[in-house]
Amino acid sequence: MLVSYSWLKDYVDVSVDAKKLADDLTMSGSKVETIKSYGNEINNVVIGKIISIEKHPDADKLQVGIVDVGEEKLQIITGAQNIKVGDYIPVALHGSTLPGGVKIKRGKLRGLESNGMMCSANELGLDESLLPDYQRNGIFILPELPIGEDVKKALELDDVIEFEITPNRPDCLSVVGIARETAATYRKSYRMPEIKLSEVADKNPANVTIKADDLCFRYVARVIRNAKIGPSPIWMQMRLLKAGIRPINNIVDVTNYVMMELGQPLHAFDLDKVKNRHIIVRRAKDGEKLVTLDDKERTLDSEMLVIADEEKAIGLAGVMGGQNTEITDDTVNILIESANFKGSNIRYTSKKLGLRSEASSRFEKGLDPEITVLACNRAAQLMAELSGGEILNGIVDVYPKPIEEKVLSVRHKKINKLLGTNLTIEEMKNILTFLDFGVICDGENLVVKVPAFRSDIEGEADIAEEIGRMYGYNNIEDTLLKGTQITAGVKTREQKLEDLVKEVFLSCGLNEVITTSFMGMKDLDKINLPDDSPLRKAVKIMNPLGEDQGYMRTTLLPSMLNVVYTNYSRKVSDFKAFEISRVFIPKSLPLEELPVEVKTAVIGMYGHDIDFLTLKGVIEVLLDVLNVSNVKYVRSENTLYHPGRSADIIVDGKCIGVFGEINPDIEENYDINREVYVAELNLELLFKHADDERKYKPLPKYPAVERDIAVLVDKDIFVSDIESIIRETGGKLVDDVKLFDVYTGENIPEDKKSVAYSIWYRSYERTLTDEEVKEVHDKIIRKLNEKLGAQLR
Repeated sequence: MLVSYSWLKDYVDVSVDAKKLADDLTMSGSKVETIKSYGNEINNVVIGKIISIEKHPDADKLQVGIVDVGEEKLQIITGAQNIKVGDYIPVALHGSTLPGGVKIKRGKLRGLESNGMMCSANELGLDESLLPDYQRNGIFILPELPIGEDVKKALELDDVIEFEITPNRPDCLSVVGIARETAATYRKSYRMPEIKLSEVADKNPANVTIKADDLCFRYVARVIRNAKIGPSPIWMQMRLLKAGIRPINNIVDVTNYVMMELGQPLHAFDLDKVKNRHIIVRRAKDGEKLVTLDDKERTLDSEMLVIADEEKAIGLAGVMGGQNTEITDDTVNILIESANFKGSNIRYTSKKLGLRSEASSRFEKGLDPEITVLACNRAAQLMAELSGGEILNGIVDVYPKPIEEKVLSVRHKKINKLLGTNLTIEEMKNILTFLDFGVICDGENLVVKVPAFRSDIEGEADIAEEIGRMYGYNNIEDTLLKGTQITAGVKTREQKLEDLVKEVFLSCGLNEVITTSFMGMKDLDKINLPDDSPLRKAVKIMNPLGEDQGYMRTTLLPSMLNVVYTNYSRKVSDFKAFEISRVFIPKSLPLEELPVEVKTAVIGMYGHDIDFLTLKGVIEVLLDVLNVSNVKYVRSENTLYHPGRSADIIVDGKCIGVFGEINPDIEENYDINREVYVAELNLELLFKHADDERKYKPLPKYPAVERDIAVLVDKDIFVSDIESIIRETGGKLVDDVKLFDVYTGENIPEDKKSVAYSIWYRSYERTLTDEEVKEVHDKIIRKLNEKLGAQLR
């Protein structure tokens, strides 16, 4: 919303400059985006009148003009071709300045002296695209103005303030609306435009019928007779230009001027083109055609509202008029429309036809139906003044269902509590009164009559907001939250552990990825998930983005494999990544309660020097950092993984995850021709076994004794089982056990393997003797033989 500062001052007395006003209005709730100053950089530019024009004797494209600037007549040379004798124009005198720091000095052009410059609209900082052709292509041709007057005064080249108006405040989409806010901010009164109508005796012949009163709430019409179409006065043109609206003629300009002034869109019809002078507000017919004022044929449907006569549609209600009743130079009799339409319907029509206008942008937000008569009378007044027409007697006002007055009772103490203020009830009453609310004090309560233009006010909180913004949020003291206990915001144990997991993965060279929480059944088919797997029981989304995102995911594997494929297909040679997210496991289908959300981590990797042990190393580091004990790795029976290169992670008898090479059949489904290693961990189970407290023991005072042991065992025996027996049998004297060799081949039976360990024996109370070490070592060998059939090599 662009508001000229000089226009604003017509309705409210303001003594501060535009910058101060913008700051104060922003603080009171009317946000200012920018301020554009049209005249600040202009100096010594006046109105001149062309006395004579001759061709330059030495230049075919130049003209020599004599211009009367009041105190003197100046010779000025120009290349413009749109000027003629008698034209009034802006003249930059010797020593003048123009926008952009341009300085004009006396000089010679092809031997003749030029004592200034004739200015175009663009050189004065105006938008030429809004001007008619005769003013746009060359010098800015003006109507008759006082010769020698400063151009800033003559054209009202002042500051223009751009406001960002929120959709709930359509009442501020007008100069009067901003004047009302300005007056309330400074605790002043504002003025409405003075309207005095001089009607002739002849009665208004227009007739209005509303056939769609659910879409048209009010329709007001007046008639102007014997109007003469011509340009509007320069003051009106300049105000429209600064508001971003193109001047057209005195009738159309008045409708736009009143819209910007009062916020009520208007339309002017050529009454002689309206069949029987009968306006009918109805729904359009499916397939009905209408050529709008922009010279485009529109195909309408029955959801759209049109203004029609007894034969045809003559306008798109609230959007744009029809070409068949357009105001032209031959128009004599005019019907002024001032109506109120349903905002959602105007928005539908505007969006469906791709046609947006200043009128539709206002109607779609919901306007006050009570302002229609005022706006119609204001337009009639201005049209009569500017066109010489006559206002016929009477106004047509069809208002099927008048809106009811809204009255609220609000509590004085409650508002102070909401705002954190200590305002008296009288102070609150004064603030609301300046905002045009009707207020009566009823003990400790305020009975508030809400003005019709404030449709956004619905309850006590809205009244509190009005009081708060006008009192000044900057005047409300800062206070701490009141309550029985104030706690610092800290992360939960699970959040801290999740951060630790991310740190471990990142330190191991993995990159974090984030994918959506949706999947399709094809994703589960692609990983060859068995038909009877519980992971196929997924929560179905009612309004999915697509077939491939129709379910909440029950496993992270498809998402990670999609990321793996994307990188593999783009020739990424080495890939290591992880994701931490939730999977959604329903308790039953159809859903009777929300699904269980399980925080899960998934790892994916491939590349040079990456194998099963690489992935296992990452998991071992994680378990070590989380201080998880009693961990076992058991060969996995999960069909999604390679049968010989995968393992389940068992902690205290519970499986918390699985890792290994993905099944080669699945790799083939994803067109990945190399080994891919993945892991999926249940973080919620993992965190339950994480030990937050680490116990440290002092450095040993006594030396360790190292013994190596190599045993022959069956191939299917896990080395973890061997290590467990060594630790259990050796008890506290076994300080550490390290596997350093697994051998199969020459001199080893086909069903056997050789496993070699280094065992460190130590006592933290004394130095062990060889006999003590030998006794424990032999005992370990016997236990390995008894339980696993191990033979010492």
